[in-house]
Amino acid sequence: MNKDHFNQALIQFLDASPTPYHAVAVMAARLEAAGFQPLTEAQTWSLTQGEKYYVTRNDSSIVAFIMGDPERGARMVGAHTDSPCLKVKPKPEMGKHSYFQLGVEVYGGVLLNPWFDRDLSIAGRVQYLNNELRLCHRLIDFKRPVATIPSLAIHLDREVNNGRAINPQTDIPPILFQLGDEERTDFRDLLKEELVRQGCNDCQSVVEFDLSFYDTQGAAVIGLRNDFIASARLDNLLSCFVGLETLLNHQGSDTTALLVCNDHEEVGSLSTTGAQGPFLKSVLERIYGTGESLTCAMHRSMLISTDNAHGIHPNYASKHDEHHAPILNQGAVIKVNANQRYATSDETAAVYRTLCQASGSKIQHFVTRTDMACGSTIGPLTAGVLGVRTLDLGLPTFGMHSIRELAGTEDALALSQTLLNFFVLEQLP
Repeated sequence: MNKDHFNQALIQFLDASPTPYHAVAVMAARLEAAGFQPLTEAQTWSLTQGEKYYVTRNDSSIVAFIMGDPERGARMVGAHTDSPCLKVKPKPEMGKHSYFQLGVEVYGGVLLNPWFDRDLSIAGRVQYLNNELRLCHRLIDFKRPVATIPSLAIHLDREVNNGRAINPQTDIPPILFQLGDEERTDFRDLLKEELVRQGCNDCQSVVEFDLSFYDTQGAAVIGLRNDFIASARLDNLLSCFVGLETLLNHQGSDTTALLVCNDHEEVGSLSTTGAQGPFLKSVLERIYGTGESLTCAMHRSMLISTDNAHGIHPNYASKHDEHHAPILNQGAVIKVNANQRYATSDETAAVYRTLCQASGSKIQHFVTRTDMACGSTIGPLTAGVLGVRTLDLGLPTFGMHSIRELAGTEDALALSQTLLNFFVLEQLP
């Protein structure tokens, strides 16, 4: 696949994945089409070397793997399915000054300013009672613009360009429509109507939901020379897609090749589906066994945690260490932190450098300024749970945690090609 085809497939994936639920559904469909067999955690597994499998948890996290020799280790690539966003509250209805609004909760470290004056839609998962009063669930995506968060006019806040603090409780509830006189609206009734519109004809009543707002502007290749990809949720669906494409193109080897995409990274990863939870370990125990067997397997294994890196912004270059300032379209970034916010070691960095030499890929480094705090990834958490050697890696981006982020058009395919070499790497130091 050439760069343009790769990036167009990436754009389709981004647009089809407004929530972690949708991202996992798309990945599962791609995997099944490529011959991966679905597994269920509630049943006993019978795994065969050379066969392809995947399993999901809560519809929002997924592990897919090509089974290798159980006596050998695994080559694992990790990413996360969630992104910072605005989630709809359980009792969200707000009617003020004849406008119907929904109360929202901030999920993760959202950059709030870019959410104003956008054409927003709603997507997620709905739990409902069907006509036989059985509890069912279904993914929902309104797709069309159904809401907006208008800015306050500059005439009413003349100092806005000198700095305006945003109150997430009072300033960001989106407006959906105007209310008629004495009109009262139940959001669950609106959800039922939308479910019916989308072909769900057995919904008697909506019970609960997990819904998020998202920007309806689609992903796109932009720039006068087509240098960039602009999209929502590049952090971290960009890595999910790269990992998925790499696994789909892997032809198999003696070592197990595995992709894990966890939910809840943006809020700490401590959940049943997060990297600090038991999901991946439980899958690996079914592959290798428990106790000493798993310990031996992890000693022969390695994980590459792929999460976006901060590219040096030309307007804010002072925010970077000048010797560790990644540039878009100049290759993936090895992320290092002495305080273990990233799990990279000299050993794992050396392994990756040799892989880049074999694939001809460019390589960069990121270390945060010593006088600034450093973010983290699923890398240290997964390493802490499994005891597996780990590399933290990412593609350089701008605007991380904004409603619209920016990456380079050269980097994703190059990383995928290097990860293919990683999946077939036989020996580790």
